[in-house]
Amino acid sequence: MPARPPEGADRGFIIPIGGAENKLNDPQILERFLDLCGGTSAHIAIIPTASELEDTGPHYQRLFHKIGVKHAEVLPLTTREDCESGDHLDTIEEADGVFLTGGNQLRLSTTLGGTRLSQELRRQNARGMHVAGTSAGAAFLPEHMIAGGYEGSTPSPDMVTLAPGLGLSNHVMVDQHFRQRDRLGRLLTALAYNPFAVGIGLDEDTAAFIGPDNRFEVVGSGGLTIVDPSEISYSSMDRAHRRDPVSLIGVKLHILIAGGRFDLNTRTATAE
Repeated sequence: MPARPPEGADRGFIIPIGGAENKLNDPQILERFLDLCGGTSAHIAIIPTASELEDTGPHYQRLFHKIGVKHAEVLPLTTREDCESGDHLDTIEEADGVFLTGGNQLRLSTTLGGTRLSQELRRQNARGMHVAGTSAGAAFLPEHMIAGGYEGSTPSPDMVTLAPGLGLSNHVMVDQHFRQRDRLGRLLTALAYNPFAVGIGLDEDTAAFIGPDNRFEVVGSGGLTIVDPSEISYSSMDRAHRRDPVSLIGVKLHILIAGGRFDLNTRTATAE
């Protein structure tokens, strides 16, 4: 569950990014994240745990330096023991923003889950620190994480694997590379199991900037698919077998592009 903000404090933004964000020609998502964190004087902590590539953390460090960040630190969190380190906890406590890279979201959940560092991330986000994640990092941000699955547009019982996420929000479930990898079916499947949340399907180079008021704005060059299951009147999920198609009646779907907004409290969408 998300940590409670201290009295008088505003929760920090939660920023899931669909992956493959523009990093060179028009890095508007990264620049918007940096502006939120306080501009070029901000302290940014980079968590590359999801990636098996040794250069992922230093790569993002160079990118943040290129857009003007003076203080960007990579946290080499490769074991659960690393996530109990006092030095790493101090870095999170001092950070204005945390950025989780892409890779495999199960590397994030199995390494960070239940550690002091994951608790500190929730605590500091409640106190105003902003947390962004791209691709696997985006999927990990909510309480319920889409850990894997297969492609297709029609939901099916075994189309998705779910696991506990970081727990910064219990209002949403996030899927990434959405249009590029045909993931509507697995998001619908996840929501059929958990019809209390709003599904956010993020195209590449597209982000949702979710504010402390549970309203978000779309930033980036792609589309954001919102799946609202709150008015489902019928689901065949409880009687479907492996690989069977699932019937869902009453699902509401919105497509938003840059500037579009959605209110998670009232479940209303606006084009700008």
